[in-house]
Amino acid sequence: MSPRLPLSLALALASIWHRRGILSLVTLTLTLSIMLLLGIQYLRTEVRQSFTSTIAGTDLIVGARSGQLNLLLYSVFHIGDATNNIRWSSYQQLRDDPRIDWLVPLSLGDSYRGFRVVGTDQGMPEHFRYGDDQPLALAQGHWFDDLFDVVLGAEVARRFQHRLGDELVLAHGGGSTSFLRHDQTPFTVSGILAPTGTPVDRAVYISLAGLEAIHIGWESGVPLPGRTVSADVARQRDLSPKAITAALVGIERKVLTFQVQRQINQFQGEPLTAILPGVALSELWRLMGQFERTLLGITGFVVITSLIGLTAVLLTLQVHRRQEIAILRATGASPLLIARLYLIECGLLAMLSCVLAVALGAGLLALLGPWLLEHYGLQIRLRALDQMEWLILASVPLAAMAVALIPALRGWWQGRRPQFGTASTE
Repeated sequence: MSPRLPLSLALALASIWHRRGILSLVTLTLTLSIMLLLGIQYLRTEVRQSFTSTIAGTDLIVGARSGQLNLLLYSVFHIGDATNNIRWSSYQQLRDDPRIDWLVPLSLGDSYRGFRVVGTDQGMPEHFRYGDDQPLALAQGHWFDDLFDVVLGAEVARRFQHRLGDELVLAHGGGSTSFLRHDQTPFTVSGILAPTGTPVDRAVYISLAGLEAIHIGWESGVPLPGRTVSADVARQRDLSPKAITAALVGIERKVLTFQVQRQINQFQGEPLTAILPGVALSELWRLMGQFERTLLGITGFVVITSLIGLTAVLLTLQVHRRQEIAILRATGASPLLIARLYLIECGLLAMLSCVLAVALGAGLLALLGPWLLEHYGLQIRLRALDQMEWLILASVPLAAMAVALIPALRGWWQGRRPQFGTASTE
């Protein structure tokens, strides 16, 4: 014999099914509200994880004297500009420091159709890490080995439909629009990086010597007539860098990190700044935290509004449930049972909305995740809900039952009224 449902639950399910038309619309509204609230919390967690995992395995970032946020933004996220450059001689002194295991130079200043051009060396694919200590991987081709080879980030290649062997011309300056172009020294695409979900996808990588070559005759910031040279002539010149913008530093003995940082900050050759990437990322996220909390609070009010709408619908339906209440009272139902029906109905609808919100959100994320990574470089992974997200889900049915107290008390009061031909069972 199959187990029977409790009377109050069976009555609540029957009542919901009887009014499934209007209640399905309310459930849909509540589902979308919960999905929005849970989605924002989920996204802020994932974006923060993606944000903080933009760079991994790098112990220090060194640049000209400036604030740590400014250095982090222009060296890692390619936002803003450096206050000054680092002399190549200073970089060589750091490279000769026995406490430093490796350095990766970064030279910024040019762009390609709005994307940053980064001058670097073979240490970039060897030492740069992101996420859970993942190295850069090439989807096609190889890292640059010729003076005028260029390696494209995944988003750059996708945006402009570039393939291996394509020629492209870099622009002078870091703006999205530039009227000064290095037309005499075109580059050839030698490699395309696999998507990483980091600013690497939105950058163009060339060698430091290649960056020097395209700026021959540009000493004043503009091409001087008769001073610029062709690619063939540039290959004959001395292309040793004179300065770089920043450098990523790896220290094998981690206990020496703070010692090295302090000595770089007190460097005698020129004013330098060395920052810890993790500390700078935490400070940046702290500044953004207020906006996050505000957005989450606004979304919470959306859910509350939906719950109030559910309560309004239940109150409206009470007018049409007088006959139902009279029948229940006539069959011996107590006013407390009638009040409990409203609480159970509201709680069931809220739990159904939570289940639908999780299912729809997971399906949407599974569909949009690869698209977000490919088109926007945003890596949002499908994972189990964390503790905070479970608390948000659990709070919705509790809040629903709290707002359902209004129709429940009203139903209880209606149930206490004497019914024709019946006697109260209390």
